[in-house]
Amino acid sequence: MEDVFPRRNLERGAQISMARLVHYGFVLVGFLFALGALGFDLKNVTIIGGALGVGIGFGLQQVVNNFVCGIILLFERPISVGDYIELDGQWSEVKKIGLRATIVQNFDRADLVIPNSNLITNQVINWTRSDRLARIKLPIGVAYGSDVPLVMKILQECAAENESVAKSYEPRVIFMGFGDSSLDFELRVHLQDIDNWYVTRTELYQEIERKFRESGVEIPFPQRDLHIRSVDESPGSILTPPGDQRPDLVAVPRKEKDEEDEKDQ
Repeated sequence: MEDVFPRRNLERGAQISMARLVHYGFVLVGFLFALGALGFDLKNVTIIGGALGVGIGFGLQQVVNNFVCGIILLFERPISVGDYIELDGQWSEVKKIGLRATIVQNFDRADLVIPNSNLITNQVINWTRSDRLARIKLPIGVAYGSDVPLVMKILQECAAENESVAKSYEPRVIFMGFGDSSLDFELRVHLQDIDNWYVTRTELYQEIERKFRESGVEIPFPQRDLHIRSVDESPGSILTPPGDQRPDLVAVPRKEKDEEDEKDQ
């Protein structure tokens, strides 16, 4: 049976799972035929089996759901072993697809067991469904007063010189607008292989920083202007009218204060 599945281009784990499923199906059918040959009434066996199936179905509802979803994954194949997927904002590589659960590995090298129902009912982004190409976006800010055409030229050069950037897609530099402390740009490039995502991102930022430094382009940092108003507390000032000297700023001798407290008592 397993020799048939390679023609369907199924993964090794899926081949074994489907072969076992077919095997258990044949065993069940053979068991029923054996009972019939021994004189057992198959109608009673069917009734008992149906009752047991209902009880087991309620108890194993989630397991059955994952099982059915696993079959859907194996035949529709929205994901395959080796694909990079994004689920709930987390990137992972598919390592194994089983009938009940799928094993993926994140970038921390941790293996995650995901029930197949999660992959069917939730939105899953498959970054390598058709090919290994991927696009990355690099936000970049430069100081106000920078030469905009020069900045865009430097970003284009950095993308063109990187070997991991796909040459079949032209890099794009977009002037995004005016930020609080910077002129905001975005460099968009396609990678030949998604495996080089973080390495290429680091290389591009390093090269951009070097060329900015050599060309005198300043990379800004957040800035805030703080204005301090001085307050004139002297009598007769605009803020302190005559005869309205702030009581909380007038010093009261300790002895006079004690006498006033005794009078109040």
